[in-house]
Amino acid sequence: MGRWGPEVGGARYRAAAMTLPLWSDDGGPGPGTGRGEPRRLTLVRLAGEIARSLSAIGRVAVEGEVHRPRVSRAGRTYFTLRDRASQLPVSCPARAARRCRAVDGERVMVVGQLVWGNDQGQLALEAEEVTPVGEGAVAAMLAEVRARLVADGLIGRPPRPLPLLPSVIGVVCGAEAAVRRDIESVVAARFPGYPVWFEETTVSGPGAAISIVDALVRVASRPGVEAVVLARGGGDATALLPWSDEELCRAVAACRVPVVSAIGHESDRPLCDEVADLRCGTPSIAAHAVVPERAALHAALEAQGARLRQAMAARLGPGREALRSASPGGALALGLERSQRRLRHAGDRLGWAHPAPVAGRAGARLRSCNWRQPMGGRLLGAADRLAALSRHARALSPQQVVARGFAVVRGADGSVVRRPDQVSPGEVLVLTLAHGHLAARALPAPSAGAAEGRHREPDARRAPTGERNGPERRAPDEREAPIG
Repeated sequence: MGRWGPEVGGARYRAAAMTLPLWSDDGGPGPGTGRGEPRRLTLVRLAGEIARSLSAIGRVAVEGEVHRPRVSRAGRTYFTLRDRASQLPVSCPARAARRCRAVDGERVMVVGQLVWGNDQGQLALEAEEVTPVGEGAVAAMLAEVRARLVADGLIGRPPRPLPLLPSVIGVVCGAEAAVRRDIESVVAARFPGYPVWFEETTVSGPGAAISIVDALVRVASRPGVEAVVLARGGGDATALLPWSDEELCRAVAACRVPVVSAIGHESDRPLCDEVADLRCGTPSIAAHAVVPERAALHAALEAQGARLRQAMAARLGPGREALRSASPGGALALGLERSQRRLRHAGDRLGWAHPAPVAGRAGARLRSCNWRQPMGGRLLGAADRLAALSRHARALSPQQVVARGFAVVRGADGSVVRRPDQVSPGEVLVLTLAHGHLAARALPAPSAGAAEGRHREPDARRAPTGERNGPERRAPDEREAPIG
């Protein structure tokens, strides 16, 4: 690289040699004139002078190979940048992790500033951006960035429409005159004097992505800006690499106004083209898309005015004819007749809604009703139903069965006797008759033959006719006194 370092941010940074005056300024010889009295310094002051000397070097861009990268818990990336003869530790803060790609063995360009660590007494390069060098590494990095943008929904999202007549158009471009001259020529041809704000920044080289993001934020925050154009001329893939930066793509998607991307030529397709709301092949095409054409606007206004005049004439012509043919007297008579019809209709509706006819019909129905006759009929029907229910209840009553000559036999415990095996011989039974109760004692049942002989006994042995018709009389000593 010689005396001049690599190009950073569109300018070349001089790699100044770090000098530290260790000899006193009052009489001590310099380093080349012999040994003199050394300066007495504290360690803190020496570290401070080293840090001040490093800050004088400024931002640098160094190319080398990544060796042993690692990421701390806080998100900071550490690796060693080395070549054939030297090496330097590199530290990338967590806030710049998206712009720092560190793959072991990959050749990269590191943009940053030299810092001195007092705690470890070590010189390091504080990286702002780490970009790969080489077509394969660049393609791999772009694939990873695109995959993350697709996963977050930033690629393929619905584009925002461009305003027809934006108040101010913002343009982010480089300092080269070609892009700005192309846009200004289009503005002069389509709408001379149209408000366009140009924000010039670094558009290629190390650190360009950060500069483009800052310029985009500044332009979008200006009052009146309603559309932003990102413009850059053509170049190779390395020169257009900042326009595929992940931070820039996210800033384009988060911009409050629509963004038009016009990077390179038609064949150049950086990632910001896929995130922008409109992609144009050249800055001139982008200018045609956002700058309205004054003649076309005038023609559109004239056409709108002509259509408006035609519509007004189509409405006013029949109106004038109707007004000329109108007769005030006839219109008054027609209006009076229409009012009378409405009044008659309202009277008819009032007559229909008046309650007097309805009340008269209801009174006639009330007067025609005979309230006494229905009440007597209902009472007679209720009496007949009551008599029928009483007869049915008497027919089902056990007392009626007893009144027909039957008796209810109960044991000593009060249970009803239904079978002979429920009673023991000699047990006292209670007979419930139609009127009163009797007590009886159970006797053993006769055998089947004796019972059959009694049934076949001749008529002469039967009791007299008077005794057959009446109940059998018992001897006084066999009767039981009534209980009930």
